[in-house]
Amino acid sequence: MLKKKIIFLLGPTAIGKSAIAIKLAKKIKAEIISCDSMQVYRGMDILTSKVDSAQRKKIRHHLLDVIAPSQEYNVAKYRRDALLICNELFLKGKIPFFVGGTGLYYSIIIDGLFPKVSKDRSIRAKLNKALQLKGSRYLYKKLARVDAQAAKKIHPHDSRRIIRALEVYLKTGKPISVLQKSRVGLGDEYEINIFGLNLNRELLYKKIDQRVDKMFKLGLVNEVKRLVKYRLSKTAAQAIGIRELGGYFNGEYALEEARRLIQRNSRHYAKRQCSWFKNDKRIMWININKTQTSAQIALKLWKKLS
Repeated sequence: MLKKKIIFLLGPTAIGKSAIAIKLAKKIKAEIISCDSMQVYRGMDILTSKVDSAQRKKIRHHLLDVIAPSQEYNVAKYRRDALLICNELFLKGKIPFFVGGTGLYYSIIIDGLFPKVSKDRSIRAKLNKALQLKGSRYLYKKLARVDAQAAKKIHPHDSRRIIRALEVYLKTGKPISVLQKSRVGLGDEYEINIFGLNLNRELLYKKIDQRVDKMFKLGLVNEVKRLVKYRLSKTAAQAIGIRELGGYFNGEYALEEARRLIQRNSRHYAKRQCSWFKNDKRIMWININKTQTSAQIALKLWKKLS
């Protein structure tokens, strides 16, 4: 019996995944499942560069506009919702096509969840105290000593994930990277095709800057102004643009400085995305250039699937 097929198209922000995915999805009878931790939130259309309603009419998209930005959404919920959609698509004879750049969401679908380790208030309190007194880099160095593999995948300023990795180690005596290897993912059950888009860094950064300029023209300032009136969840508040425009709203700097910060932080985010994916040997990398159209790239991917 042939295995059911699942496709992934991964890559950094602004590289052009959505336009390519829509054209490829038409060719292979697929529906797109967003693999983006911010696009699940309603009211963040410009901020997260969601595909517009016209594009969604061409190909159905899933896991966009799922919850209010005041609500929390995590990897476990994402995996539950995404796998349910996969099963529904298989029943319809459609191929699930994951598109996005959130490495953690991709990993949770491909590799599954590792054995649950409950939170420990006492350990967390000590780690949070150390964070306040000595900063995230101090905790990051501690993590690197006990779990170098995990440290490679976590940014030195990502205190939430650093604390979680240290908490798991202190509670179980096992590095979180070791526990993650005992996860059960989809590879054995399905035929998985994983494509990654790669673009010259200088060109990618130029595209990011141009996208941010376009976001401002589309009304980013007013969208964020509406959002910050509400009590945003911790996750939603991490979206690039919220904090940066918040400084402008508070009179800390001019609007052009907010634009510059959004562009800079988006470039930094793209760099982290590239770092996350680059060591995954399962990804088939597709080098693209500025002269190729989305249709040409989609055709190239289609030929590799045929």
